[in-house]
Amino acid sequence: MKTIKPIKLGSSKEETSEPLTSAEMGKLWATYMGNSMSKCILSYYLQHVEDKDIKTLLENALKLTLEFMNTIEGIFEKENFPIPKGFGEEDVNLGAPRLFQDRYYVHYLKYVAKAGMSIYNVAIPLIIRRDVKEFFRYCMDATMDLMEQINEILMNKGFIIKPPFIPVPEKVEIVHQDFLNGFLGHVRSLHALEIAHLYDNIENNVTSKALIMAFAQVVKDEKTRKLFEWGRDMTTKSVERYMQKLHDENLPTPSFLDDLVTTSTFSPFSDKLMLFHKMDMFSMKIRAFGNSVAVNGRHDIGLMYTKSLLKIGQFVEGAAKIYIEKGWMEQPPRAVDRKNLASS
Repeated sequence: MKTIKPIKLGSSKEETSEPLTSAEMGKLWATYMGNSMSKCILSYYLQHVEDKDIKTLLENALKLTLEFMNTIEGIFEKENFPIPKGFGEEDVNLGAPRLFQDRYYVHYLKYVAKAGMSIYNVAIPLIIRRDVKEFFRYCMDATMDLMEQINEILMNKGFIIKPPFIPVPEKVEIVHQDFLNGFLGHVRSLHALEIAHLYDNIENNVTSKALIMAFAQVVKDEKTRKLFEWGRDMTTKSVERYMQKLHDENLPTPSFLDDLVTTSTFSPFSDKLMLFHKMDMFSMKIRAFGNSVAVNGRHDIGLMYTKSLLKIGQFVEGAAKIYIEKGWMEQPPRAVDRKNLASS
């Protein structure tokens, strides 16, 4: 089915000989770093998975990860752009005992697939160069296909409930002044977009909470452990608040996944990888909450998200400080600091 009429223009401005723009550099760099980390994590998960369907899912995800990294390396080499160090064999112990049950792997894959899609979604409108544009479109399409497999397994194996059902409206209605109320006067019931984002934030955060709980269990550095424990407790309280909003409307919610973490205290990952991962996951939460605030209409929910954003920002800053102190943070591509250029 033809959707739009093609526009045939000269392609001289889209040649791959053009230098990378800042947007292209930044998104390629971030995608490489994230997939470098994922390569280590998925390789470890595959050491312990028993369910054949979940194993196939992990293998598909790892295949995409390696493919994405190889493509970016090819683009970077062509541009004489230094390949990021990222993460490697020194950051994963494939012989470490099992830290998660098989079911957790599916929830984890859904979380990171969402994160990947959010990167590609922002990147695509900003990309001009043809090879980079085609790469990110492929990333989006491939990740959407993987997401379809993930959701199929989650539903078929009974690992998750669908987002809540609500009645079909009987007619078009215009809202009144009490639409924004959340504390005083008549407080309306949640609308569909508020429900959708509450559900999504719960789904994301129960996955994030189980992961940071596991990391707090195995991390070696005491300062990082305390940060992880604070992040774990903060996430728990936040999830309980989101759940209560849906329960107040007699709507179902996803459940915690804490029982899918084993009692192992032997770390399969380096402290560097775990700290980067949680810093990255909490940063992604900021984007998710921003999307939630954008469609929210009730003052009480808006305040709830604002408080969550402040605490998440504190966690990310704390993680970044430790990461920098340890000498682990790689410099993303940046503009010329012309104020401090040496005089000729």
